[in-house]
Amino acid sequence: MLASVAWTAGRVTVPLMVQLGLDRGVREEGPLLKWVLLILAAGFVSAIFLGVRRYLAFRNARIIEAKLRDRIFAHIQRLHFSFHDANATGELMSRGNTDLQHFQNVVVLVPLTFGNFLIVCSVTVIMLIIQPVLAVLALVSLPFVNVLGRRFALQLHPAVLAVQQEAAQLAAVVEETVSGVRVVKGFGSEPVQADKLRREADDLFDESMRASVIRARFMPGIEILPNIGLITVLGYGGHLVLNGDMTVGELVSFNIYVMMLVQPLRMLGMIVANSQRAASAGERIAEVLETAPRIVDTAEPVPLPGGDALGRVEFRDVSFGYRSDTDAGVLDGLNLTIEPGESVALVGATGSGKSTVARLLPRFYEVDSGAILLDGVDVREVRRQELRQSIGIVFEETFLFSSTIRDNVAFADPDAPFELVERAARLAGAHDFVVDMPDAYDTEIGERGFSLSGGQRQRLAIARAILADPRVLILDDATSAVDPTKEHEIRDALAEVMARRTTIVIAHRPATIALADRVVLLDNGQIAAEGTHTELLETNDRYREVLAIDRPTTQDGA
Repeated sequence: MLASVAWTAGRVTVPLMVQLGLDRGVREEGPLLKWVLLILAAGFVSAIFLGVRRYLAFRNARIIEAKLRDRIFAHIQRLHFSFHDANATGELMSRGNTDLQHFQNVVVLVPLTFGNFLIVCSVTVIMLIIQPVLAVLALVSLPFVNVLGRRFALQLHPAVLAVQQEAAQLAAVVEETVSGVRVVKGFGSEPVQADKLRREADDLFDESMRASVIRARFMPGIEILPNIGLITVLGYGGHLVLNGDMTVGELVSFNIYVMMLVQPLRMLGMIVANSQRAASAGERIAEVLETAPRIVDTAEPVPLPGGDALGRVEFRDVSFGYRSDTDAGVLDGLNLTIEPGESVALVGATGSGKSTVARLLPRFYEVDSGAILLDGVDVREVRRQELRQSIGIVFEETFLFSSTIRDNVAFADPDAPFELVERAARLAGAHDFVVDMPDAYDTEIGERGFSLSGGQRQRLAIARAILADPRVLILDDATSAVDPTKEHEIRDALAEVMARRTTIVIAHRPATIALADRVVLLDNGQIAAEGTHTELLETNDRYREVLAIDRPTTQDGA
């Protein structure tokens, strides 16, 4: 802002020096060189502070953009799972990238617009001092420019917002297609995705053209109105000079001042358009930042107890539904206790609540009623980071990061010694195939680890959970993608790991279920039966029915 003031002072001084140079240096044959040097000095000041102003404007805009991006990224990571369930990845990427660019663009314009505002105010005052009547005639178009600009803004805002929404939907289609390119190719669905992209691109084109029509309708008026003042000055001002009521220097300086007004007024259209994009982007960014995380730490978190025999899990009358307003609920008054060091297999038909149990324990979702306790402490009273570091999870859908094998195994503890990384890989049955790779543990595995087989990815995910050394280990169908010929290796490794910590096993393969000390059969969100695998096979028809349902896809692992 200060640089804008200095720049304005330099700019508005130049026409005054031109006027004095013409009137005193040319007409009166005075020291012309003095006025030339003063014009150069004023121009030099204006040029220097023009550069300073633009540098500071862009620097501040980039700083704000970086801070906002950090805020959005951190906030998105804090938001609850249900938020991510309802919002596409491409949509969030658009808000954290394209929308931020639009917002950054208008932040750049703030000091630049302030400088233009100072120019308009300063020039108006000077013109009124030099020749009030001519100044009023020169500025008569300003109110019309203001009215036109306001109407332009009101009509452009909804159009620009629609463009950005369509752009976000287009980004979501691209992200899904690239992320799921193997599925797309596997089903030969390239034409389907291309058609979907084409529809979104057409929608974006239609909305963009609607915004372009609005710009085309208003921009000519905003462009031509400032020139009316210039025509007025040349006509009426020339008449004043001929009558001797105005000097040539004053007329020249007046024309320069009018020309100085033309550019800021012409920029009004660009400023309005960019400000509307920024306003729309700001709404979309604020919509994310104003979404309050549903899973938050209490004001006074309770630390988990230390010592021996850790990992006691208790579900007390827990009820939960993913959409409480429309869903009848997944869990209904569940009561389950798992003692320290005990391994429990959760078995049930699809939708019985097995995976839900695994998601509620680390507070990915909040229970509707009841309580979940870890070592006697309600998980809602434990700091989230401490809680989740105490629980290791191997999800059914394996996700590996685009990095080295070592970095993926040591994800929970990047500074872990190599010996611990190797030990975790050995326990998970991953060491043998890792050492056969070109760079062993330093091998880059590419995006999501798709350069590996499904079984290899899952074994690395198990190793990642083992290295975290949690007090509770959750295996959410962790052996589903493992080759049956290799499954026994992982089962042997898991048996060793499970013997020392509380483990919740969600599985379909009987051989994996048999690893657990106890089997709990879930049905309609409640415990239908429990016992050992052998006992339930012999005594429970529903248990045999569930295993029979899963048999076609898991028979080779039985």
